[in-house]
Amino acid sequence: MRLMVEFTTEPFELDSFPDHAKAARRVVDEAGLAVSVGPFGTSAEGEAEQALAAVTRLLRETLDAGATRISVQVSVLDEDNRTPEGVGTP
Repeated sequence: MRLMVEFTTEPFELDSFPDHAKAARRVVDEAGLAVSVGPFGTSAEGEAEQALAAVTRLLRETLDAGATRISVQVSVLDEDNRTPEGVGTP
């Protein structure tokens, strides 16, 4: 099973890339997930075990790096790497 994990870390900083955001990006990159950065968050796709392990590590490391809020959404992807609602990467 493939999953898409979408996440946002806060607080937002407009003048720099905060340490908690750097930690989150490092975690998903090191997990080998396919990453897409958007204006309101980041999404990463991969096999379920790989993605779930990355979420656990992401939560720990971003909190340690100063995040005060982390929003996470996990979606199951179908055979075409789309979420059941049709949202996702084609």
